[in-house]
Order: sequence, then C-alpha cells, then structure tokens
Amino acid sequence: MSSGKLARTQGLFFEEFIIGDQTESVGRTVTEADVVNFAGISGDYNLIHTNAEYSRGHMFGQRVAHGLLVLSIASGLAVRLGFMEDTILAFRGLEWKFAAPVFIGDTIRLRVTVEATKPMPRLGGGLVTLKMEVLNQKDEVVNRGQWEVLCRSQGK
Repeated sequence: MSSGKLARTQGLFFEEFIIGDQTESVGRTVTEADVVNFAGISGDYNLIHTNAEYSRGHMFGQRVAHGLLVLSIASGLAVRLGFMEDTILAFRGLEWKFAAPVFIGDTIRLRVTVEATKPMPRLGGGLVTLKMEVLNQKDEVVNRGQWEVLCRSQGK
C-alpha cells in the first residue's frame, strides 16, 4: 500500500516529498530476545517487561514490550523503507504516543504519511514532517506520532 515516490527504495530529496504520500513497511515480530536485549541495553528491567509471573497479575495479563523498544523498531522499519537513505541530514525531533500494548509475539509494521514540508535553504534542504503509525497484526494502531527530519535538497 504505497503511493508516489515515498515507496521508492532510494533516498528522497526534500523537493520529492509530496504531502499525503504514504507507504508501509514489512512486518517485524517482537521476540522475547528483543525484550531481554532491550532491558539489558537500556537498564529498564521493569517487572511488566521481564517477569512473566508478575505480569500475569498486571492489567494486561502478560509481559509487554517496552514502549521505547517499539519506537526503536519503528525507527529501523523506517530506515528499511529506503526513502531516507543518504538524503537525511538530521533527525530533528518527534512527538510520540503509546496507544496500546505490544506483546511478545506481536507482528508490527510502520505506516508513514508525509504531513508537511518546510523549505530551509540555509540548512541545505527542508524540514519534512512525517505521520508515523505502528500497527499490529490486527491492524490496530499501537504507537503513533510525528517525526521531523531535515532532508537534503537536490543539487546540494
């Protein structure tokens, strides 16, 4: 489900981003290894992520993947789409909501929509605002937000 140049597999220049253009990544299953490794890297050993017995009595009834792990996976899925390859000058910021839990075994994918563009010629390109939605295997949005990236202009 892709439209326009956003589906292209090589980097897009600022001028090539079209408001409303959309694409989706492949799916990626969240594994126990992902959760364990992320706990080790981040130091976040919260019981809701790492203790199956504790989590059975919690509101979700099972372990939940770290929200920041899901955001990190979304970042990797975005890179795999290729449209940012070699043309992104800087990641400028994000707003993010954790809308629903992601469990071990869930398969998530990323839907990206171009929301806005703003030329910034003094920086060699322009700011692109992307609507990012992480969906699970049931097509439920589990994380969502906006990312702002500075993209290089053609000929720069």
